[in-house]
Order: sequence, then structure tokens, then C-alpha cells
Amino acid sequence: MSLLFRKKPLADLKAQSRQTSLARSLSAFDLVLLGIGCVVGTGIFVITGTVAATGAGPALILSFVLAGLACALAAFCYAEFSSSIPISGSVYTYSYVTLGECLAFLIGWDLMLEYVIALAAVATGWSSYFQSLLAGFGLHLPEALTAAPGSKAGAVFNLPAVIIILVITAIVSRGVKESTRFNNVIVLMKIAIILLFIIVGFGYVKPENWSPFMPFGMKGVIASAATVFFAYLGFDAVSNASEEVKNPQKSMPIGIIGALAICTILYITVSLVLTGMLPYTKLNVGDPVSFALQFVGQNKIAGIISVGAIIGITTVMLALLYAQVRLTFAMSRDGLLPRMFSKVHPRFKTPFQNTWVTGIVAAGIAGFIDLGTLAHLVNMGTLAAFTVIAIAVIVLRKKHPEITSSFRVPFVPFVPIISACLCLYLACSLPGVTWLSFVIWIAAGIVVYMVYSRKHSLLNK
Repeated sequence: MSLLFRKKPLADLKAQSRQTSLARSLSAFDLVLLGIGCVVGTGIFVITGTVAATGAGPALILSFVLAGLACALAAFCYAEFSSSIPISGSVYTYSYVTLGECLAFLIGWDLMLEYVIALAAVATGWSSYFQSLLAGFGLHLPEALTAAPGSKAGAVFNLPAVIIILVITAIVSRGVKESTRFNNVIVLMKIAIILLFIIVGFGYVKPENWSPFMPFGMKGVIASAATVFFAYLGFDAVSNASEEVKNPQKSMPIGIIGALAICTILYITVSLVLTGMLPYTKLNVGDPVSFALQFVGQNKIAGIISVGAIIGITTVMLALLYAQVRLTFAMSRDGLLPRMFSKVHPRFKTPFQNTWVTGIVAAGIAGFIDLGTLAHLVNMGTLAAFTVIAIAVIVLRKKHPEITSSFRVPFVPFVPIISACLCLYLACSLPGVTWLSFVIWIAAGIVVYMVYSRKHSLLNK
């Protein structure tokens, strides 16, 4: 049992940080845009309308505030860890130092599923928007190539989703600086398009559309908070970049908290304008932002927004793939996954093989599998990670008081405890089938750890 809870020495982490084979080229600005690129996507362009129409009404802004609060408390924990332990791996690495090897592996195993499923799900959404854009020009793909089997009649393979994942994989595999340059340009375009919607839409806001403000009651607001939590997924991906940041002690807290703050402001503002433009009952559509503009007669702006949605969702996929690869890179370097995942390309200074394996697996899932209920596992995986990192901060302060950090979580242990409780509360509102799927995946992880990882761990040697 003692082997299951063996911890990675801090001295080993410091040595890895100094001797990293990855290129340190990212700034705080790059990190903020990486976080925004991963967070702002389907949350604004898809989820807002459905949740407003079926779960929260105009009180959707309260759901975003509640979900944002849960993320903010977790963000404080991420900021402290990433500035004091600037190593790839995110919650996995932080758990390895504080809570032990077995739990660290399982949370890494959990995040692996979260990132891959999220990547495939976002690619599926991108495919739908792309096909809508093609239809606007009178172009149509063969029915068999438009979706995964079972998701619609006649569908056999989701070709656009597979192609976009492979394109993103090629970009990420070439180098972190090249990836962030592409991401930065696209994110700035995405922010500009969202601001365009806010400015144009504000002129059509009718206060009477906000009444009744809470048609589904407080219960609907809380349940919707668990749903819109999906919209915040990705800011934790910033913590996976620690090993490639020029000045991680200073830049990591700015990147994590800055990205979350900007995204929260955008979500609340868009929700307020969207529900004010038309009755919330009409928003149960797949493209609520462009639909609202069409509703008020702004068809040209609606077309621009549709293109912006395609662009915006692209950066989400880039950040998710980046985070997944850096996570498995860290786990492989510790011996818990096969060594091929931690091999660095001599020219590109990236985990080249790892990137392509991850991209091909995600493309296969997006192309052939109807995700359906699996998408809820993304929420469950993130809530589990947020709960673990809150506990890990308390342990870090108690067991390693000598560690210095440029950012420290205020009022420990109260803030981390509140964060963990809030995440568990949101997790309890998820469907029972999601819990069952999560337990099955964790059980599979326990088998993998006992059969392979425990024996191959560097700590075992």
C-alpha cells in the first residue's frame, strides 16, 4: 500500500524544470490567449441558447457566474501550483508531489479521457458549422460523410471533423511557437467578432425579454450551472504549458487567472445581450448567436458570426490537443506510460510522435463514434480534477511550507475546501449514466496502473 502513495521528490521536479528538452518560448500574453482560445468556443456559440431556452431563461447569467465562481476558486489553486512547480502535467504532476503516485496516475488517466473526448466533441461541432457554411454557398457533402454512424440517417463517417483534427495535429507537432502564433491571430479575430455581436446586438435589446428573469427557478439556475460549466473547460490547459514558458513564476498566474476573467466577462455580456434580443424560448437552436442576429434582420452580421464560430472553435481544438499531449508527455517521462510518448523531436522540440498518435485517436473517435452521453464525461473529468487540486493545495502548504510561489491561494484551507465542495455539488447534478461511465473508466485506469505503470514507474527503479 505504501507504494501506491509514494510521492515524487521536489528535487526531481526542479531538475526536470532546469533540464527540460522542450523550448521555453511562451510569454504571459501567449498564455492568456491560449486560455481564451480553449475556453471561448462552443460555450458562446452553441451552449448559451440551449441552456437559456431549456434550463435557466434570462437568469443564464447567474448560471455563468456560479460556474465561473467554481472555476475561479480552482484557478487560484492552479496559479499557485504552476508558479511554484513549473512542470508539464497540470493536476497529474501536482498530485504526484502531494497525494501520491496512484492517485496522480488516476487523475492523469481521467484528464486523458476528458481532453480526447472534448477534442472529438468540439471537432464534431466544428463540422456542423462548416457544413452549414458550405450549404450557404450551395455546396453539400455526400450524406455518408457528414457525421458519425448513428448520429443521423445515412451517416457513415464525419469527414470534416477528421480533417480539421489532422490539420490541427500538423500545426501543433511543428512547434509550440508556431502553434501559439496561429492561436494568437485566430483568438484576436474571435474576440473582435464577439465584440461585434455585443455592439450590434445591444441596440436591439428589449428589457421586457428579461421578464420573467428566472422562469425555471433557482433549481434551474443551479442545474444549468453544471451544464454551462462545459463552457469554461480549457483554462486548466494553460497549466500544461509551464515547461515552455520563459518566466513561469510570473507568467503562469497571469495566464490562468487573466484568461478566466476575460472569458467570464465575455460569457456574461453575450448572455445578457442574447436573452435581451429575443424571447429566451426561441433560443433552443444550434447557432443561437447568429440566429438572434437573423431574428432582428442583421443577416450579413449573422454570416460573419457564423464564420467567426468556425474560427473560434478551431482554437479550442488546438489548445485541447496541446494540453493532452503535454499531459501524456509528463506521465511517460515518469514511466507511467510507454516511453514513446515522451520522445522529443530533435528539430521541432515537441513530442512529435505523441502529438500524431493523440491526433489520430481523436480523429477516429470524431469520425466513427456518436459521442452522445460521453460528452458529459468531460464535465465530470474536469470537476474531479478541480476537486483534487483543491485538496492538493492544502497538502502542499502543510507538507512543503518551504516552497515559495509568486501567487498564493488566499485563506487556505477555507478557499480550497469551498472550491472542492462546490465542484462536488455540481458533479452531483450530472446524470447517473455519467457517473457510471466515469467509474468504469477509473476502474480501467486502476487495472492499467497495477499491470503496467506501477512496475515501470521511475520511482520503482
